[in-house]
Amino acid sequence: MRRTGSALGVVFAVFALLATAPAWAASDDLDFYQTADRTEVGTEDTFRLTVVVVDAPANAQVKLPESEDFSVLSSSRSSQRSISLSGGGPAVIQDVTRHVLVMRANRAGRLKVPPSQITVRGKTYRTQPVELTVKAGRVGGAPPGQAGRGRDRQPDPFSSIQSQMQQMEEAFGDMAEVDRPTIPRGDSDLFLRASLDRDTVYVGEQVTLSLYIYSRVDLSSVDAVTMPKLEGFWTEEVESPTQLSGEQRVVDGIPYRAYLLRRRAIFPVKSGTLPITAAEADITTGFLFAGHRVHRVSNALKVKVKPLPPGGPQDMPNAHVGNWRLSMDVSQTRVELGQPVTVKVSLEGVGNVKNVTPPALKGPAALKIYDPTTTDKVSPQRHRVQGRRVMEYLVMPQRTGSFTLPALEFTYFDPRARKYEVARTDPVTITVEAGAGGASSIASASPQASSDQANEQKNVLTAGGLRPVRYQARFEAPGVPVWQRGFFVPAVLAPLGLLLGVALIGGVRGRLALRTEAGRGRQQAKAARKRLADAEKLQSSADVGAFYGEVEKALHGFLEARLGMPVVGLTREVLAEKLTAAGADTERRAKVLFVLEACDFGRYGGGGNPAERQKVMDAAAAAMEGWA
Repeated sequence: MRRTGSALGVVFAVFALLATAPAWAASDDLDFYQTADRTEVGTEDTFRLTVVVVDAPANAQVKLPESEDFSVLSSSRSSQRSISLSGGGPAVIQDVTRHVLVMRANRAGRLKVPPSQITVRGKTYRTQPVELTVKAGRVGGAPPGQAGRGRDRQPDPFSSIQSQMQQMEEAFGDMAEVDRPTIPRGDSDLFLRASLDRDTVYVGEQVTLSLYIYSRVDLSSVDAVTMPKLEGFWTEEVESPTQLSGEQRVVDGIPYRAYLLRRRAIFPVKSGTLPITAAEADITTGFLFAGHRVHRVSNALKVKVKPLPPGGPQDMPNAHVGNWRLSMDVSQTRVELGQPVTVKVSLEGVGNVKNVTPPALKGPAALKIYDPTTTDKVSPQRHRVQGRRVMEYLVMPQRTGSFTLPALEFTYFDPRARKYEVARTDPVTITVEAGAGGASSIASASPQASSDQANEQKNVLTAGGLRPVRYQARFEAPGVPVWQRGFFVPAVLAPLGLLLGVALIGGVRGRLALRTEAGRGRQQAKAARKRLADAEKLQSSADVGAFYGEVEKALHGFLEARLGMPVVGLTREVLAEKLTAAGADTERRAKVLFVLEACDFGRYGGGGNPAERQKVMDAAAAAMEGWA
């Protein structure tokens, strides 16, 4: 049987269909809708709104929903083209574009997400609004379904990708970095990176500063960390790991292990562009005798701080920013005269807990209010500082009757809602009854007797109380002067002898240190030659990468022993300069650079020829031998 077509013809036919896709799409009806991943959320939860448009022309303009009731935390756009060939009929081509918005509700209630709009050839299309039930706080549990789904849709081709992105965002929470890390020049294997969860905030709003180590080498320890100077910020420690625990991250297509060093919550106390200086760290890489210490400096950052908008109280402290709840708790509302009442004024929420000031408790003159004691409880969650500040008052009634503690008000600025809010308490009435003695006030209960009783307890010496103080004295002959005693001369000469002993011990330790350093260099060089011998055993193995990796590690160890400094991460030019300064001749430098280049090529580009492996082994051995 004779074939009437070819695979090449099918490919050309598919490309022809793709070229004519815009004309076919223009002839179909426009499919435009939006959905939400849940119908019930909390004011502290996030949800995803997906806007889908199918077969839209290239010049179509999509306007995403905007509302003061919702804040857009992030947005992304994806597109897909699908071709369906079935039944021998014409091909069906669809262009699907999705806009995914991560949003948060600014208030509780029955809210609606406005419809999205798209303009095609002068005609505007609108989706249906999405209605959500928003509750205060956080609503747990998985989303029950998608809201706003007006009809059955085809399976989402991006469902797996979106689910992975959702898991990543939920894992990191609010800690999405404003700027992605970039690999610095010269420190590509190990660098320090500082990041912020946001770079534009209001005065008093929290910014989370994180300091990470990105490494492609083994870490032994972090010896010292110097955090940036945070002038113009109130700081609060959020997370400070005691052990190195890394997580996998990819930077510019290169895998790294990221280790968190510090995480701090910083609250700006003034407006403007506030700089954050670079952090520094001393890091030890490797293990045991092969380890060496390096110093790394992070990037500097800037935070744009906006002043609080007008409309708030005059001279409101900048710590009154966040989301707060005010409450007043009274130990008892009915009390006998002479018995105290404990009143706790609590301010709880998200913000600068240790710097916020609850309103002062006031009351009528019949209630004597003593100065409060303040206690703080800070419990960060998802890297956000939150907790409670409690001011506990002791209230002592002075006479019988009913007295009212007035309601308290606390005005604060909510940065998420971008408006001022007022937290209030209800007034509390305290009823004071006469005690067992029938007195109606403290002042009428015989002031003279009370005064006498107080004086008797504090100032009068009674038979069963304190006894009078008695002084006894005796005369003694004058003693021998200190300089005439036997211990005076040794005590004076002891510091001089101690100083000479310290100097002698320091000199001996210096000589031993020089000998120890030289011995350590010889041990490292011997270990490098032994590693090269082990690499020779791998020369005939099938694992080419293991052979070249072992040769490279052996040469690096030998160079570190001879140069007295780490060489991993140095560029070829810098390494050549270090070899020249150490007295290595031109031939030796050429052999060292040849071996390093051959190892890089062998690990990633081939190098399976046994003759090439032997040539690399000979060059490495020659580079190590005869070093002056």
